[in-house]
Amino acid sequence: MAGDNFYGDVVNMHGGTNNQGIVHHHASPDLERALADVLARIEELRGQVEPEVAERLDGASAGLAVPQARRGGLVLLRDLAVTVGAIGQPLLDSVRAALELLAR
Repeated sequence: MAGDNFYGDVVNMHGGTNNQGIVHHHASPDLERALADVLARIEELRGQVEPEVAERLDGASAGLAVPQARRGGLVLLRDLAVTVGAIGQPLLDSVRAALELLAR
C-alpha cells in the first residue's frame, strides 16, 4: 500500500514464550529537568568564555540528545567546567547532579 503512513511502534512476534511486548526506556522526569538545567548553564557560560571553549561546550552538549552518549557528554562538560574555574561552578554543579541521576 504505497503512500500509507504508519506512526508509532510496529511489532511482529512469531512464536516464542514469555513475550513481554514492548518495553520503552524513557528518561525520568528528574533527569530531563537536570539535562535542561545543564543546557541552561551552558548558555550562561558560553558568553563568558573564549570562542574555542564555547565551541567545545557546544560539541560536548550535542551528546546529551543521544541517551547512549549522555554520560560521555556530561563528563566532557564536567571537565570543561573545571577548566574554566569559578565561572564554571554552576555548570559543574548541574553536571554532577545529572551524572548522579544517570547512575541510578
